[in-house]
Amino acid sequence: MTLASKCCAVKPQVSSKQDANRYFIGLLLVLSGGGLWLRQSVKHDAGTEKLSLELTNIPQVALDKDAELSRARNRNCSYWDCFNVYRCGQRSVVGIDGEQEHILIYVYPLKEYSDADSKRPAHQLSREFFTIVKTVVNSPYYTANPNEACLFLPTIDTLNQNRMDTNLVGKALASLPYWENGENHLLFNFLAGSKPDYSTVLDVNTDRAMILGAGFDSWTYRPDFDLPIPMYSATFEHYRPNLAKERTVLLVSSQTNILPRHYRVLQQLSYDYPNELLLLQRCPSSTVKVDESIDMNSPGEPRNSDRLPDSNQIDVRCSFPQGNEYEYPVVLESGTFCLVVRGVRLSQPTLMEAMAAGCIPVIVADNLVLPFSNILDWELLSIRVYESNLHGVMSVLKSVSAERIREMRSHVRHVCDRYFASLERIVLTALDQLNDRVFPHLSKTYMHWNIAPHQKTTQNPLFLPLIAPKAQGFTAVILTYDRIESLYILIQKLATVSSLQKILVVWNNQRKAPPHPSLFPKIGKPLKVIQTVANKLSNRFYPYEEIETEAILTIDDDIVMLTADELDFGYEVWREYPDRIVGFPSRTHVWDNQTGRWRYESEWTNQISMVLTGAAFHHKYWSYMYTNAMPGNIKEWVDEHMNCEDIAMNFLVSNVTNKPPIKVAPRKKFKCPECTNNEMLSADLNHMTERSACINQFAEIYGTMPLRTVEFRADPVLFKDNFPEKLKRFNDIGSL
Repeated sequence: MTLASKCCAVKPQVSSKQDANRYFIGLLLVLSGGGLWLRQSVKHDAGTEKLSLELTNIPQVALDKDAELSRARNRNCSYWDCFNVYRCGQRSVVGIDGEQEHILIYVYPLKEYSDADSKRPAHQLSREFFTIVKTVVNSPYYTANPNEACLFLPTIDTLNQNRMDTNLVGKALASLPYWENGENHLLFNFLAGSKPDYSTVLDVNTDRAMILGAGFDSWTYRPDFDLPIPMYSATFEHYRPNLAKERTVLLVSSQTNILPRHYRVLQQLSYDYPNELLLLQRCPSSTVKVDESIDMNSPGEPRNSDRLPDSNQIDVRCSFPQGNEYEYPVVLESGTFCLVVRGVRLSQPTLMEAMAAGCIPVIVADNLVLPFSNILDWELLSIRVYESNLHGVMSVLKSVSAERIREMRSHVRHVCDRYFASLERIVLTALDQLNDRVFPHLSKTYMHWNIAPHQKTTQNPLFLPLIAPKAQGFTAVILTYDRIESLYILIQKLATVSSLQKILVVWNNQRKAPPHPSLFPKIGKPLKVIQTVANKLSNRFYPYEEIETEAILTIDDDIVMLTADELDFGYEVWREYPDRIVGFPSRTHVWDNQTGRWRYESEWTNQISMVLTGAAFHHKYWSYMYTNAMPGNIKEWVDEHMNCEDIAMNFLVSNVTNKPPIKVAPRKKFKCPECTNNEMLSADLNHMTERSACINQFAEIYGTMPLRTVEFRADPVLFKDNFPEKLKRFNDIGSL
């Protein structure tokens, strides 16, 4: 059946004399070259009409053989060179008319394109594509005015390459009035390529258009430009899974299109694990007729294989080698894990069908770009296995704990319901992601995309890049009282560290003024002395306005043994873990069965749970948290007892992030060369007892023990290897 649509696009009109005046004033400002822009919130409701979705009398467009063909797909497109962001932002900002800025999408009127000579249609309009068009038109992102649009959606069905003439579609795209080499245009695609190559990207001349496609691989996907979406499965429309059903099988392999080399491995595994692996294949006399097959990707490419899955079909699969019959997709409900393995095509509807059944996907396709991978954390809800390790997949799955399985199933259910449950949700999720890309200052957080609102989990507020910017460097905050000589030595050593930006000396002695600025060492980095009003250990964590960098190195005035290489390396490690405390002296806490209490332990062990802030890097956010949001009376207790501020900071960070600190480099001895034992706080006989009391009191206030124990240390690459020093980046790393 041919779908048709009547549409009407009326040019925007000026609604009143006042609007007309605003228009001409804005035009004069632009033409005057004064660099001024007049932004007005102009309503187009009265001047444009929403695209009609009535399916009658679609206009016919004949494409001549000499018609212009759009240019080939630009493989090197990125958001920065193939996308015109200046088209966006037409909506007024918050505070003018209550709206937030967001993308606006213009949808072209439906037309039927065909070859002028042979009358061959350029494409066949599918129900799925019509649903996509309807979803965009009914979304808050739609605009009927192309002049204010940020993005453009052609109503040319490119979902399935096997149902189109790629040459005619290229001509149809080039004929669009706002095409402009495909700039800011969106094309949806589920099935790309055709036999025998089965390309993972649409074989159409799309020029600069963005592809919202299923089955991208790492070679064809253009990061931060294209958008990977799931391959829609119509199974969702009528399938109501029984999620309470008992999972009797560890792994279900239900695909019928697996590459022969992978299928042979699975056959062997089915003999080795007959009760834990259910390997399904097509039955000799399937209830699905061959010409209605939903197998789009099998090596033999069955007849009419270009069809999208039909929700009205009943599919029966048979187990190997027994031959028992199972109804699909109901059989997926019996598996804890479901296999999604490479076929002739990379895109697989099995992924969505498995998630709908509450089955954890096990993805065996090395270079597959997963749907919405820019926003979804697939490590929370799936397991990836290299294709070369397929023979060991059962061992991998048997090692997953029951608790981890429960967590993953919960994430699978949440993501499936929220983003994949219908074609409409897939489209709206894609549009939301595009909106976040254009307006990053209004974008949603990692927690919004991945964690259900009702789910209890520790939430890390530091949504930072994977690696913090190197150029910014760190600010060294030195807490000192009156050890002048060691302070000067420390300042001179810090000044040699290339990543240091500024030194802040926090003078904590109210009875004695700090030395005159002229007496401080002459260094090439900014140095500021701050006189505190009270002698408190918490002063080292105050968020001073002089701290302009994200990274802070808190360091005691007697820690003069650290080398420039050690400090530079510590900063490099912090850049990779900006939400953690990263430092040098480490400690741990242990449970004492005799006393039934926690004990502070400073012995040299492989385990650590704390890094002392006498020499450690942390994000300045934690200084704000320590000063303004410390639970209970911990901060007051620390200032009163002049102890345990470092333990309090470790508790705070671990409680929020649920992560341990990171110890850097092998050095374990930290001694003050000029200090005598009676001057050192740690020399007090009651020191260890008081530190243990801190841990127990803080744990009682938190109501739990947030500290996380880890056996991990970060060392420079090659630092122990017998390589020439000129090949090593950090040579001067202290020994044990």
